[in-house]
Amino acid sequence: MTGQRLKLGMVGGGDGAFIGGVHRMAARLDDRWTLVAGAFSSDAARSQAFGRSLGLDAARCYGDWRAMAEGEAARPDRIDAVAIVTPNHLHHGPARAFLDAGIAVICDKPLTTTLADALDLAKTVERTGLPFVLTHNYSGYAMVRQMRAMVAEGTLGALRVVQAEYAQDWLATDQSGNKQADWRGDPERAGGGGALGDIATHAYHLAAFVTGQTAQAISAETSRFVPGRRLDDDVQIRLRWAGGARGQLWASQVAIGVANGLRLRVYGDKAALEWAQEEPDLLRFARLGEAPQILRRGGPGMSAAAQAASRIPAGHPEGYLEGFAQIYADAADLIGAHKAGLPAPASMLPDVRDGVDGMRFIQAALASAAADGRWVALNEGAA
Repeated sequence: MTGQRLKLGMVGGGDGAFIGGVHRMAARLDDRWTLVAGAFSSDAARSQAFGRSLGLDAARCYGDWRAMAEGEAARPDRIDAVAIVTPNHLHHGPARAFLDAGIAVICDKPLTTTLADALDLAKTVERTGLPFVLTHNYSGYAMVRQMRAMVAEGTLGALRVVQAEYAQDWLATDQSGNKQADWRGDPERAGGGGALGDIATHAYHLAAFVTGQTAQAISAETSRFVPGRRLDDDVQIRLRWAGGARGQLWASQVAIGVANGLRLRVYGDKAALEWAQEEPDLLRFARLGEAPQILRRGGPGMSAAAQAASRIPAGHPEGYLEGFAQIYADAADLIGAHKAGLPAPASMLPDVRDGVDGMRFIQAALASAAADGRWVALNEGAA
């Protein structure tokens, strides 16, 4: 993880925004990025004040993302990439504007609020030829990459069952007035899915990333358990995977007693793997007819991909920030190579295509739930 330090801009992520701080810490961790510009709020004064509190030049603390895209594109020392860390409805417009301005994009998930907008961004990325990174941060964890390597090597044999879940309890009661909860429960800002768009997309991408497959069809049920809630807070989904495996995905924000329970279990005809985000350094591995083993990050038998995503020796825990930082480190390699006119390095980074797949997943789940669980193909009605 070496190379020149690149210049980063940010849209969103101002005062009180949890994920903005996470992006800034992750970008700094491997010393690959320097934050130099931002449009941190739709209020120009607040954006200016927040940017100055971060030590930025006042001239590069913009009042809105349109002015920022135009202003940065005109500078000889312009940013190398912009991180878009806004609510979902403000992903498409800023991403499109910066791509059209010749600036690479690092965007939070889900990609957009509609499949049409996601497809538009995919066309824009193809037209401009610019790097586009989607921050499905759990794909940056070392032991997730170890799982991916073991599946790809055939260690598990033919895949039979893929089970994913992402459970939380932070919305188990009415959270009206909570800034983070309010926009996630607003269809105009979050899109059609609540827990579906916020966390089920993470679980789906994790399963697809590890297995190298996408789902062909899904049968979904969505629920709103908290009175007055406009979007789902619990999702139960059955999946038919492209390679023939079957599985389920459960995502809930009303699972009392669970803080951040992202878990993936993959079963083949030879072996099985299980990983849980709350114990991210450990991977349970079981061969048919043998006692299960616990593989440890930094320990013996790790793949090159897992070793590259590990920063400190085994026994010193790594987790959320390091996984997020791996996305930024890989993005620096990709965007740095593009800037230098070099071939793109081999990469496991989620990109705009993963974003489109995620929107197809959301669209299919909503259609299935509306039809009382009817099986819906992910490419049904594809443009």
